[in-house]
Amino acid sequence: MRALFERYRVNLSEKQEEKLLKYADLLEEYNGRFNLTAITDREEIFVKHFLDSALGISCVQPGNLIDIGSGGGLPAVPIAVFREDVFVTMLEATGKKCDFLNAVIETLNLKNARVLNGRAEEYSRMQTYRERFDCCTARAVARMNTLCEYALPFVRVGGSFVAYKGDAAEETAEAARAIALLGGRLKEEKRMELEGACRTIVVVEKVKSTPPQYPRGRGKERKQPL
Repeated sequence: MRALFERYRVNLSEKQEEKLLKYADLLEEYNGRFNLTAITDREEIFVKHFLDSALGISCVQPGNLIDIGSGGGLPAVPIAVFREDVFVTMLEATGKKCDFLNAVIETLNLKNARVLNGRAEEYSRMQTYRERFDCCTARAVARMNTLCEYALPFVRVGGSFVAYKGDAAEETAEAARAIALLGGRLKEEKRMELEGACRTIVVVEKVKSTPPQYPRGRGKERKQPL
């Protein structure tokens, strides 16, 4: 795995590699019961899950991070493994997947991670969580305009939202209005090729507070995107 990461100029220590290998074991062990990933080949897990997650780590600010729709823990778990200066909150709506994430935290002895069971549109309206995070991440959750309505309410002014995407040019253009309405500004689109596949890290900077009516809830984020 280390040689693969080095090809993309990602430093992987022996300790980090050991934790990611344990994580791969857990994904394989739990996948049949919890439907965590369609990717089951170990080499593909290294590339399409672990390396893909690592490519956005340089865009993540130190401090408190919330990952929405964490599912099997991507990119949240690799971020926690690589970045001890970041405390990672994994927000996941499905209880069984939360059980898996807690098992990962325990097995990998991650002191800088925790799990919340719930929906982004509900938690982001709570004072404890609204505009309290330095960074929010999301991967394979929804289109960019919908994602921004879920994510930006969590982010403090001066913080950032980091979205993991494929070829995101169309989605980013489509989300321009939503980004502005929600208090964001497009900062960077980091495009790269990952073993023949196009990947984009989209970084949205939070420049002003999100208006209190967002997120709208009741599924409007997906059914009637901004």
